[in-house]
Amino acid sequence: MPKAKSALTHFDDAGNAHMVEVGAKPETARSATARGRIAMAHATAKAIAAGSIGKGDVLGVARLAGIQAAKRTADLIPLCHPLRLTGVEVELALAGDAVEITATVRAFDRSGVEMEALTAVSTAALTVYDMCKAIDRGMVLGEIRLLEKRGGKSGTWTASENAKDMRKGRRSAATKR
Repeated sequence: MPKAKSALTHFDDAGNAHMVEVGAKPETARSATARGRIAMAHATAKAIAAGSIGKGDVLGVARLAGIQAAKRTADLIPLCHPLRLTGVEVELALAGDAVEITATVRAFDRSGVEMEALTAVSTAALTVYDMCKAIDRGMVLGEIRLLEKRGGKSGTWTASENAKDMRKGRRSAATKR
């Protein structure tokens, strides 16, 4: 009996992982925004706000780390294509006893930039942890998620629209099994 073709395109007919061929896809404007946060002790948030962390400007260094990570995503995630990014914005802000991180990545290419935005957020959060771990090893990274993606054949996807579908009992194609 022939095996049903998987809806996941990162597997060949034998079930082996492979890099998807995108050469025939048109280049289009693409963007993605992701968000995450790192929760910490109140004293750690105060030290970041006061600029008294011994390693320097925590939010500034983490912003640069996030930008660099977006540019290096294909080096970290095995099946990601190297993309020609046209813009990367990483914003970090103290919100109570946490740092909230938002990254928006843009490209004009054949593949989406969701992984680049998620990698930027993750790396920025890891950088905050690295810079503050001497005073707070209990920090928690979390809530890292895609908020929106635009462009390409599948068009626009937003987390808010997906959440509405989930509340109505419908699952997006990405969550159907």
